[in-house]
Amino acid sequence: MNLTISGHHLEVTPALREYVLTKLDRVTRHFDQVVDIAVLLTVEKQKEKDRRQKAEVNLHMKGKDIFVETAHEDLYAAIDQLVDKLDRQVCRHKSKVQDHHHAALKRQDAFLDATS
Repeated sequence: MNLTISGHHLEVTPALREYVLTKLDRVTRHFDQVVDIAVLLTVEKQKEKDRRQKAEVNLHMKGKDIFVETAHEDLYAAIDQLVDKLDRQVCRHKSKVQDHHHAALKRQDAFLDATS
């Protein structure tokens, strides 16, 4: 798995990098077919009072690409919200991939032929 953490208008400190890594462990624990993760941390300076911290992630996995972004006044809170959203989407994708409750078309055709 390739992981890229980059910052836009901010320096990615080792503490910030470690925080993102520990949070992303939860996602990779749920679904192990992740190929590539790109995290972008941004500080938007509209006004000095109204500074927004934004976190984005592009996750490439087998069968699907997921993009999630969040914004908050605190960067750590934005990362928490980001990982929560990402985890929900990854779990939803995993449940769709592993859903074997529908009957296969071959079995339905064989059943219809046998009853006719």
